[in-house]
Amino acid sequence: MEIWLKSITNIVRDIGLLDIVDILLVAFLIYKGIQLVKETRAGQLVKGLLVIFISYFLAKMLGLRSMKFIMENVMNFGVIALLVVFQPELRRALEQVGRAKISDLGVFSMSPMDEKEEERAWRVAIDAICTGFPMLSKQKVGALLVIERQTKLGEIIKTGTIINATPSAELMGNIFFPNSPLHDGAVIMRMGRLYSAGCFLPLSENYDISKQLGTRHRASLGMSENSDALVLVVSEETGTISVAERGVLTRNFNPETLRNLLENRLLPDHRTEPGKKKSVFRRKAK
Repeated sequence: MEIWLKSITNIVRDIGLLDIVDILLVAFLIYKGIQLVKETRAGQLVKGLLVIFISYFLAKMLGLRSMKFIMENVMNFGVIALLVVFQPELRRALEQVGRAKISDLGVFSMSPMDEKEEERAWRVAIDAICTGFPMLSKQKVGALLVIERQTKLGEIIKTGTIINATPSAELMGNIFFPNSPLHDGAVIMRMGRLYSAGCFLPLSENYDISKQLGTRHRASLGMSENSDALVLVVSEETGTISVAERGVLTRNFNPETLRNLLENRLLPDHRTEPGKKKSVFRRKAK
């Protein structure tokens, strides 16, 4: 016991400032890694990897040579396997790093006139959405609107028809009206304008979504999982207005709560990320 305590004392005595910084960085990376896989299918895969590591150490301790040989070979190819298995999560993490506050550095910030024009365009768009979506909800007309933010959605826009029009409640009603040429798809909003209609979105890879949610809701979650877009959905079965953001679906919006959310997320002077400002109640889709 005394030798053990002396070893710990020697280790603590030799720790320097760089060692503390190193430990904090590793702890931060582990924490972000846990956040990345938490409540996703990757969480189950991590448990599987832990089982493999435990099996390897048990086989080594107990002298199970065949089992040890198998586990060693599995671990030798583990890095390549991890890259393949965790591809969606790694892609999402790299996208988040790519969006990491470049605009906040001030190097690429817009001039005051640009910000005023942007705010004016978004206010027109928010007014159109908060007028048009309650109308669609009342009539139980299905709708799917993707609001592009920092992540550019060029590959999604190419799947639809370019309209590049000033948003209005009447125009959205015409686009989403059943049996209209562009109603069966998503509308992409770029810089406050209805830019493309009839677009195809990737479906969510989350298989725990409630069976009550249809294809529109799965597409909204899929789009929000692969970008920082804000995705608005109107259910044609219930008329419920929902918003998907960063893989989380919030339901039962009314005109007031919808306006509050859009202003907090889209207006230059109000923009916030989820969790940084008190906002409307959020509920995960199950």
